[in-house]
Amino acid sequence: MPVPARRLPSWVWVTGLTAGAVAAVAVLTVKAEQGPHPTAAASRPTARVSTDAKPSASPKASPSPSKTEVPDASGTGRRVVYDLSDRRVWLVDADDTARRTFTVWPGTIAPAPGTYTVSVRKDATTGSDGVAIEHIVYFSVVSGVNIAFSNAVDGSSPPPPASGTQTGGIRMAKADGAALWAFGDTGTKVRVVE
Repeated sequence: MPVPARRLPSWVWVTGLTAGAVAAVAVLTVKAEQGPHPTAAASRPTARVSTDAKPSASPKASPSPSKTEVPDASGTGRRVVYDLSDRRVWLVDADDTARRTFTVWPGTIAPAPGTYTVSVRKDATTGSDGVAIEHIVYFSVVSGVNIAFSNAVDGSSPPPPASGTQTGGIRMAKADGAALWAFGDTGTKVRVVE
């Protein structure tokens, strides 16, 4: 007469698989922290001069030299800092050195001050304003509108939005968009300040 095989209870399988997954994630995290982290190329900030009479479609005038320093309340470590009132972005390395800073054209919807994480990156698409954009780095959603950094493929400033249009794109010059794209991997911290 054959003897039936004993089966392990399902909780043993689940516990074993969970422990294995946690161990694998821990090992990968340690290896990722030890690996190289990209840095943005150092560059002098530039101001753009616009002949357009619409101030909402162009970045603010170049701030005083003290305004180009990373804001004090922007956290520490490797991060992207976005100052809402100054319309300025900094790419900050792990040693708290600002590698690049530049002005931006914000959308009509702004993220609340706080700390976010780059969640999705997309090479290229068409913005809600119909402009071909690239280097899209998403980090927040406000009232169902995605908030992301990007630049126009042709390097142009965004057109003024139609009345009542909600846009979450934070546009920048083409070279600045390429630098942010190289710096802002998925998981990079984004600190929004006022």
